Amino acid sequence: MPGGRLLEVLDEAARAVRRVLDGLDDWGLAGTRPGQYHSDLVADAAAVEVLVGHGMGVLSEESGLHYPDREVLVVLDPVDGSTNASRGIPWFATSLCALDGAGPLAALVVNQATGTRWEAVRGEGARRDGDVIGPSGCSEMAEAVVGLSGLPPRHLGWRQFRALGAAALDLCAVAGGMLDAFIDCSVDAHGPWDYLGGLLVCREAGAVVADLDGRELVVRTPLIRRTVVAAATPPLLAQALAARSAG
Repeated sequence: MPGGRLLEVLDEAARAVRRVLDGLDDWGLAGTRPGQYHSDLVADAAAVEVLVGHGMGVLSEESGLHYPDREVLVVLDPVDGSTNASRGIPWFATSLCALDGAGPLAALVVNQATGTRWEAVRGEGARRDGDVIGPSGCSEMAEAVVGLSGLPPRHLGWRQFRALGAAALDLCAVAGGMLDAFIDCSVDAHGPWDYLGGLLVCREAGAVVADLDGRELVVRTPLIRRTVVAAATPPLLAQALAARSAG
């Protein structure tokens, strides 16, 4: 399926999530597994139905693998930042990344609080709300505004930091120059649904993304976790990785 057509399907899934969230009365914890909210459950059901109905496999944070042998596998986080969503903080997203045999092909990350859309197709660049984006160009940690996930053990050399609470959106913010870098200060806490959508947006925008330990980021199993670092430029990425490793 061409990348543009894939984006249409991903958009249909994200819009289905928005519709069920609009009708949700209880945004609190679901009482299922730790950290799972009612929003996660209803959003997952809505998105998976759309994607499977279009003949795609799905790897979802909330419900695992569906039809993993299909030609296209969509890695899905129905509500990335669901704690933010439960507290009315407008930084939470539906993140979708379609993988084919060559890796990430198309990605859509939608801030469900604001409607802001980040999208990318392999080899075709990245856009925010239809406008072409690129990273800030920052190359020095001392000048960087850095997004964090988890608690750093010490100051890592940034000029300023932000802890925003939704990794998919944080990575897109690096892609679009809102942040200069993103550093995961937890240890292997993020699954592929957290970062693959933002990863393709970053790559197509010209930003760089790596795992702290140099491991492959494009994975297709719910059991693997990574420690993701992203930056506007290769020199800044090298500094961010060094600072995080020393921490």
